[in-house]
Amino acid sequence: MHELGEPPVATRHKTKLDKDFKRFGAFERGLSAQAQRLGPPALGFLFLVLVGLASAYWFGLHGTWPIVIAATIVAAYMALNIGANDVANNMSPAVGSRALTITSAVIIAAICEAAGAIIAGGDVVRTVSGGIIDPASMPDAATFVVVMLSALFAAALWINFATMLRAPVSTTHSVIGGVLGAGVVMAGFAAADWWVVLRIVASWVVSPALGGGIAAAFLFYITRQILEAPDRLAAARQKVPLLLAIMAGAFATYLQMKGLARIMPVTFTTAVLGGLAVGALTWWASRPLIDRQLMAGGSGAQRVGDLFTIPVIAGAGLLSFAHGSNDVANAIGPLAGIYAAVSEETLVGRAPLPFGILVIGALGLSLGLLLYGPALIRTVGSKITKLNRVRAFCVTLSAGITVIIASALGLPVSSTHIAIGGLFGVGFLREYLANRDFPTVPVTTILGITPPAVFNNNGEPSAAEKLRRRYLVRRAHLLTIVAAWLITVPASALLAAGLALALSASGLIVLG
Repeated sequence: MHELGEPPVATRHKTKLDKDFKRFGAFERGLSAQAQRLGPPALGFLFLVLVGLASAYWFGLHGTWPIVIAATIVAAYMALNIGANDVANNMSPAVGSRALTITSAVIIAAICEAAGAIIAGGDVVRTVSGGIIDPASMPDAATFVVVMLSALFAAALWINFATMLRAPVSTTHSVIGGVLGAGVVMAGFAAADWWVVLRIVASWVVSPALGGGIAAAFLFYITRQILEAPDRLAAARQKVPLLLAIMAGAFATYLQMKGLARIMPVTFTTAVLGGLAVGALTWWASRPLIDRQLMAGGSGAQRVGDLFTIPVIAGAGLLSFAHGSNDVANAIGPLAGIYAAVSEETLVGRAPLPFGILVIGALGLSLGLLLYGPALIRTVGSKITKLNRVRAFCVTLSAGITVIIASALGLPVSSTHIAIGGLFGVGFLREYLANRDFPTVPVTTILGITPPAVFNNNGEPSAAEKLRRRYLVRRAHLLTIVAAWLITVPASALLAAGLALALSASGLIVLG
């Protein structure tokens, strides 16, 4: 018998057991969260250890080859950071529009990046990014190695920091800033090509302006000519094949210029003619496919949007392939100069590398994307402005066309700046159309009802609704991204200059 008010013993044991299970569950959740935080850095560190062991096997530990081994590890670290930061721009529109899940996007991008780096990366890569520093201006090979190693490490550190802030930055500009800072501090201001520096600064405006303008122009065309047409399906049946042809032709030209040109000579005229042929074939082949898809169920707007799903996915994959073939040089380009300086004790602007080093760069790009890319993909794809399939198509298409135009004009552009510019372009166009059209559209055609919080007594949008509709682009992300762009070159330059001075003073880099 229990005394009055005393709970049964079994109840006390059950309560204690529940508390124990609750504590154990909290411990498991904490352990899982800790594993998620520590897992990516641990895998990245393991990758760098394996790279060090592989390069030690290839080069050996005798003589000055440990310098190349250290440089290879730094290049692998740089490749991880490029994959974490730069690759996200290609897949963000597809993820933001829900054409791909984040998992599918990461897998596709990893495969395409690696394929581009290995197939079209070439066995000869740039050692001094953009020709910003003349190797002949270096007093000796050891100084050149100090400059390249400092630039590579500084660029990797800066990109790592930017990724932590979820700010997409140009990896090419990071390397250029590193080479500039280390080169100037080791060989003087005369060693730098300041005309190249000026062109790079100009690209901060040219890249996003071109990307944003082209993306906004295509979105405006699709909105007016298809989405707002009296018969959306008829308009889509007529105009979407042309849009797909433009995209296919643009990417065929882009891949020839940025990928195939590394395998065989390709002139600009040849690339354009090839793109026109692919575009014409796409227009002819896509018409029956579009007819069948438009006959499926769903609303007119949904069916039109679905027409752009496959093009968005294909465009993202092709951008990743071209990015891998082009930007792998940002990771292993300076390494090529170090390899040549150590093996031949010569200063060159271009140098061959063992194929295994190219593979390391490709694997680093893919692994960096797999470990750290999803967070930045979400930021770029959904935090700047809301995307659907049509807007994602415009952003993706603008990237390919902008590179072609810039190449024809000889303008240096950044793929990161182009992609972000495209996102802001479609976002600001949405704001313009919403602010211009919304007050003049009858209420019944928008909501079917008149919520008092949205409209005032005159049937016009309330002040709060006007404010909400005016800002369809998140300004906070705009300020963060622009600030990161502006300080990329000076930040990496100052960091590289400090590293170069420290390396030079340490006396660790000695050749001959």
